[in-house]
Amino acid sequence: MASDALHRFVCLCRYLQDPCHVARFQQLCGVRGTFPKKPAEAGETLGVNGACVGQSAAGGDSAHGLPGQRLRKSLNAVEQDECSANGPSGRDAERDSKGTVKPLRRNSLTGDVGQEFIIENRFLFYLFTVGTELGNEMFFIVFFPFLMWNVDPYVSRQLIVVWAWVLFLGQSTKDVVRWTRPASPPVVKVEVFYNTEYSMPSTHAMSGTALPFCLFLLTCSRWQYPFMFGLSIALFWSVLVCISRIYMGMHSVLEVITGFLYSVLILAVLQPMLHDIDTFYLSHSYAPLVVLLVHVGFSLVAFSLDSWSTSRGDTAQALATAAGAALASRLNHQLGLQPDPPEEALPLTLPLIDGALLTRSIMRLLVGVAVLLAVRAAMKAVAIPLACRIFGVPSDDVRKARQHAHVELAYRFMVYGTVAYCCVFLVPLLFGFLGLS
Repeated sequence: MASDALHRFVCLCRYLQDPCHVARFQQLCGVRGTFPKKPAEAGETLGVNGACVGQSAAGGDSAHGLPGQRLRKSLNAVEQDECSANGPSGRDAERDSKGTVKPLRRNSLTGDVGQEFIIENRFLFYLFTVGTELGNEMFFIVFFPFLMWNVDPYVSRQLIVVWAWVLFLGQSTKDVVRWTRPASPPVVKVEVFYNTEYSMPSTHAMSGTALPFCLFLLTCSRWQYPFMFGLSIALFWSVLVCISRIYMGMHSVLEVITGFLYSVLILAVLQPMLHDIDTFYLSHSYAPLVVLLVHVGFSLVAFSLDSWSTSRGDTAQALATAAGAALASRLNHQLGLQPDPPEEALPLTLPLIDGALLTRSIMRLLVGVAVLLAVRAAMKAVAIPLACRIFGVPSDDVRKARQHAHVELAYRFMVYGTVAYCCVFLVPLLFGFLGLS
């Protein structure tokens, strides 16, 4: 009975992992690939996920000879005839009057270029582009500061903790499981920046689930607003991010579902401890040492799991941001800056949004983000040459230099630790000087 249930569960997982589901969803949403059609080569057979698998006459690994779910590694570069018909191909695509062939997109870290594709539904393209940006760097460099400067520093501090550890666990799990991205073709890679990473689980789905629901849980008893409104916003945010990763061709259905459930599990464990973690960071005498040791240490653990990929840098970036924010928050607490409201003042009432409040909030955001971007640019210019000099790595080719673990780790901590420190401590001081407090 148990073995039968396990077998059905494995079959369900293989079904949800099939890249043809991603291709069909893309086709439904008006994404068309420009793949050249070609018949399956002789000696190829269909694998479990619907792609063709070449079989070696010398008795090499076949689809059934690979261990467990890593079967997908042998399936990633080939196509299935049924699924490869994801829209027109070749020159026919260029003559399709319904949409526009998108230009090639380049992975800024590896130099990989994307494929051309056609968008027939521009609304869905822009909607899911917004959804996927909710998990990218530029969103976080605006979102966390906005909460810190305009809403509630207490909530922002704890969200940064959740975000950092969700990303660490998600990216580390990717490097342990080592599943490759969905096969293309049949899948159209609308996004290629993260194509060098492994894909199981979806860390966009994880952060896109953990952040909105953690934000909701932190604020529903701290601020006065309609419960269903907050829950609806969190649910819409999560669903939008999750579906966008399938639309972009970056994840299978199984990987998105796993990311969602994984983040729920992490949040269930971490949420009850957030207040104690925040109190420790702010007041314990050994907190600075613990913060540095823990965040740098776990970054080294992440870097040791696999060879170079963008996931290692993203993990170090999140942990560096969390460390910088924690150290700056402690300094604010020691100096009596940005004090949290007393418990008797809770729940807080939403202020009346008038022209003056809106103008001040927008000015804080514009000035503050401009400062953070300037700090980031300056630190990037300094950090790579400095790290290369420290570790004796040639700095002529920045992309190649950053593939050295110690250079990348030092670079991320110098740049994003400094940015986070400025966000939490220095920029609010600038607001006071400019009369924007």
